[in-house]
Amino acid sequence: VHWTPLRPDVRLKDCFSMANISWYGGATTRTPRWPLNRAESQAQPFVSSDFARNPEGFGPVLDRYFLSSTGVTVTVAPEVPLFLWLESDRHFCLGTPGGMAAVPLRYQLCVSPDVAAAQRHLGGQRGGQARALPDMALLGAPVWRYQGPEGSAAKIKRGLRSLARRLKRHRLQEGVLALGEHSTIVLAAEQDNVPEAGGKGQESGGGWAPSLISPLQLSITLSPYVAVSSRLFLRSLRDDQDLGCSWLGLQPRPGGCSIPLLTVWRGQLCARLNVTSKVALSWYLARARRLQQELGATYVAFEGVEGNSFLEQAVPPPPELEGDRYTQALVAALARLGNATIISAGASSSHLPFFIQMSPLHSDWSHAGLKGLIPSVLHYSLLGYNFFIPDVVGGSLAGDTPGDTELYVRWLQIVTFLPVMAFSKPPWLCCDAWVLNLTRQCIERHRDFVVPLLIRSSQEWLRMGFPIFRPAWWLSPTDPTALTIEDEFLIGDEVLVAPVTEKGQRWRDIYLPGEGHLWMDTSTARVFDGGTILRNYSASLEEVPVFIK
Repeated sequence: VHWTPLRPDVRLKDCFSMANISWYGGATTRTPRWPLNRAESQAQPFVSSDFARNPEGFGPVLDRYFLSSTGVTVTVAPEVPLFLWLESDRHFCLGTPGGMAAVPLRYQLCVSPDVAAAQRHLGGQRGGQARALPDMALLGAPVWRYQGPEGSAAKIKRGLRSLARRLKRHRLQEGVLALGEHSTIVLAAEQDNVPEAGGKGQESGGGWAPSLISPLQLSITLSPYVAVSSRLFLRSLRDDQDLGCSWLGLQPRPGGCSIPLLTVWRGQLCARLNVTSKVALSWYLARARRLQQELGATYVAFEGVEGNSFLEQAVPPPPELEGDRYTQALVAALARLGNATIISAGASSSHLPFFIQMSPLHSDWSHAGLKGLIPSVLHYSLLGYNFFIPDVVGGSLAGDTPGDTELYVRWLQIVTFLPVMAFSKPPWLCCDAWVLNLTRQCIERHRDFVVPLLIRSSQEWLRMGFPIFRPAWWLSPTDPTALTIEDEFLIGDEVLVAPVTEKGQRWRDIYLPGEGHLWMDTSTARVFDGGTILRNYSASLEEVPVFIK
């Protein structure tokens, strides 16, 4: 379908009904929903964003691909400058920006017999390139975020040693300790023997050694931002003409570099890496490799990959950085670092061997918190991003129920069946002793039961592009009940997980998909028919209903 405006001032808007039709894919909002019908968003550019910086924007993983419960797909051409409206339970609309140029709207409609057939046919073809797996060793390694003192390298090292000792004392000594960006910068500065990260010098004799936390592994965090007060930024402007031209900027001065486009990142005024500069990208990747080697890090996480810095400040971007082209260029460059890389956003990159860090969620029971976790899982996997790291157990953003043991446990039960289990507050600090024992059991179940299942399902994803985490309609595409279920998910075709996401509940209704199939409860060995609903099924605080087909 190709719409062409007859006058330059015409802004095209084409809407698709949500009346009695469920839609999936596209983008998420800060309160993820499955399907999209109950999401709400004003008209805005279809560009990934960080909810902390743009709460009303779209999430960090999006695709110009919309799938309906009737088997219709809508795929928008990548070169179209796209706007998207989401009007809850009414319709979603595709549009073009207004302005001086007559901008056409182009998309492809494809019709299949049902929603699952559409996803199998078209979803598997998306990306157009050979798919590759990330470092699958991370699947069996719980991630423990470092939340200790960050004032100096010595304090960070003491804090890491202390956390490693506590994990060992509680028989949780395997996994990954994850440093945030600030801690990474402080440790890197000590390695360089300068007051701040980024300077050049000899390594300090008392530098960091990974043996301090063995057998735990280390993950470090970087971003494409640099504070304008840092030695790195000031030196680049003063001493190095090539590097000084390597920050995103406004139109260049005659015979000189562009004026850096400043933005705020983590509370500091920053410049952002210019991904259109080969010099800048080469320097950035070399720095990341050096820090990974010097700090002995197994994994490197990159935050701040998403977002269009020009649009955020209402500045027209250059053609090469329109839409999500910044994210696409940076992600393509980061792929050179290998498959032990974690990124914060995905844009046309589901075929690359990355883990994706999911957006933070609130520590509460709302769709901005626990209830948004499964819709996010289904959205990421539908778009091909199967290897993600969910937010930490209990949520990382302040919520309505701080210190809620029940919330922590229900969150823990869900992430047990996801690719990676991530923690910020250790169970011995948040909850009673029985929760610590439950955490050990969940980690063991994840390693022994879930990881082998994910490895098997990943081979199917490599061959055919089928999502690893599947909605109920995958096995019941014509059953209206299956089309709107957002609190259950399948792992491949083999396992159904039906967690509790309502506070105080000790039972729930469970939809078993696939008429003609049989499902066995892994706890009781009871067998039930597919295509049925189990009413008021028992789910005590210590258990999560799981069924094997």
